[in-house]
Amino acid sequence: MASQIGAKTNGISPNNFQIEIPIHTKSVEKESNIDYFQRAQWLRAAMLGANDGLITVASLMIGVGAIKEDISVMLLAGFAGLVAGACSMAIGEFVSVYTQYDIEIAQIKRERELANNNNDEDESSEREKLPNPFQAALASALAFSVGALMPLLAAAFIKNHKIRMGVVAAVVSFALLVFGSVGALIGKTPVMRSCVRVLIGGWMAMAITFGFTKLIGTTGL
Repeated sequence: MASQIGAKTNGISPNNFQIEIPIHTKSVEKESNIDYFQRAQWLRAAMLGANDGLITVASLMIGVGAIKEDISVMLLAGFAGLVAGACSMAIGEFVSVYTQYDIEIAQIKRERELANNNNDEDESSEREKLPNPFQAALASALAFSVGALMPLLAAAFIKNHKIRMGVVAAVVSFALLVFGSVGALIGKTPVMRSCVRVLIGGWMAMAITFGFTKLIGTTGL
């Protein structure tokens, strides 16, 4: 009887008794708020530039090394490839992304005219989501230079021609695996598939360049 009175005075009943369990969702919310589409814009430019710099300069050096054993010739060819490739990547990426930017701006204006929407705030927020040509060009040029420096540094201090060629190929292969893994982890894509794809592509580029340069150099074409 006393327990029933106590329950009534305290306003507590078995049916109303609830246990609240705190759930920490900050990490989940933070993960879900990541815009992978925006991340993919600069990631694509950076990874494309790094892989191109690595493969292009390494293939160029290996191609020259197929017919010339002089280290200075290999390094000069690699450095020329670095400068020319970085400029080409920056200009090409800028033109490409700026074209995409113009197309999307025109599409936004058409959609606003059809919807009779004159809200400037909506347009400014939509512009912020558009790709940045200057950012993409800078990322491509810097990434190309970083990738191109690897085979240059690998070959710079090795005098023996055969060892130098082998070291360049090994360093490039390792760097391709690293680039493939980093790109996959940042973009949340399968790591193994990305690594195999970039590694096989790099090997094919170096092998084809070596083979054709060797053929032309030995036949005197």
